[in-house]
Amino acid sequence: MQRILEIVKGLNGDEIPIAAIVVKDGRIIASASNRKEIDNDVTAHAEILAIREAEKAFGSWRLDGCELYVNLEPCPMCAWAIIQARISTVYFGSFDRNYGALGSVMDLRKLLNSNLKVYGGIMEEDCNKILEDYFAGLRGKNA
Repeated sequence: MQRILEIVKGLNGDEIPIAAIVVKDGRIIASASNRKEIDNDVTAHAEILAIREAEKAFGSWRLDGCELYVNLEPCPMCAWAIIQARISTVYFGSFDRNYGALGSVMDLRKLLNSNLKVYGGIMEEDCNKILEDYFAGLRGKNA
């Protein structure tokens, strides 16, 4: 999670500061941050982009045995992609009380009886602060 925090601290203010990495056997094989605004693409969430990069590295959409780290609980789109990619474990920092799809609002694993393991609240205070500061900055610009 420390690597995720380093990535999001280095981002510009145009995107919600969310980053994801995919790890296999202790080695980072893919890394991405949100690019929804930059790419003008609603699917350009950090998790989706990291999964795409990992698929290219593996030459397959099956990411069996991989772990995904992200600073915010995945939304339904990302959670479903994670499950479909057969990622084994997700570690996230902040719980998403609005859109969280791996336990907070809903748990998409229940639709498939998925074996995906999920661990949330990792370095939660640090992850929350980054997101809170970002949104406070937006409110300040729009005031």
